[in-house]
Amino acid sequence: MKIIILSDLHFTVEGRPIIGIDPVGRFDQALEHARHMHPDAVHYVLLGDLAHLGQNRAYRALAGRMATLGTPYTSMLGNHDNRANFRAAFPQAPNDGAGFVQSVLDTQSDRLIFLDTLHEAAEPHHSGHLCPARLAWLQAALNGAGGRRVSVFMHHPPLPLGFPGMDRIALNNPADFWAVAQGRVAHIFLGHIHRTISGHINGTSFTVFKSPAHQMPMDMRGADSSVSVAEPGAYGIVLFRPDAIVAHTEDFTLNLYSDHDSASQ
Repeated sequence: MKIIILSDLHFTVEGRPIIGIDPVGRFDQALEHARHMHPDAVHYVLLGDLAHLGQNRAYRALAGRMATLGTPYTSMLGNHDNRANFRAAFPQAPNDGAGFVQSVLDTQSDRLIFLDTLHEAAEPHHSGHLCPARLAWLQAALNGAGGRRVSVFMHHPPLPLGFPGMDRIALNNPADFWAVAQGRVAHIFLGHIHRTISGHINGTSFTVFKSPAHQMPMDMRGADSSVSVAEPGAYGIVLFRPDAIVAHTEDFTLNLYSDHDSASQ
């Protein structure tokens, strides 16, 4: 099974750029690249921060594009998102029964769990949070895996990654997450950081993906979480094999495709 992951889209309205980059144009380029190069992908995941300012028009623009995709997809929320505005544009989005945008996707061998870490009242601002209701839902999702290998998708990392500014606004209650998930999750897929990062914690491997638009600088000393740089845009490609989970990142702005590339793939 192959899935495509697009994280931190940061849709703006009226063509507003972010550090000189048009995030909507970049998303269009990423989506076209992924559709052309990976027509065998069976699912897409939008891994949070869909709209830069949580605006209705930004979500409507994104919804219009996803309506033409022709492949199933799952939308998730990040710290820049507005849950009510998102639901107005994506009425078919998952609902866990408590109002959160959470769901599971099962195959014969795998269970993919999509967590909602957005908490508008979180402290510090822009950090993520898993309230008791969401932790209980996660517990039930893990209990219902039925022997399947489990992967969790969440916008906010449940661990520090070495960037002081971003670590300050990661998931603000990671101990609660690990109390439920430790020893039960094979892999975690993350966004939020705008960098390609991988590692291992508490018996679980993880992958962080870059944005199709702007990236965070490789500064492991600064405390500012709002600085961005115009590095190449990227999306993720994940292969679920019986014996492995393999995560790739595609810097699509550096790797323009051609018909010959697609035919030889």
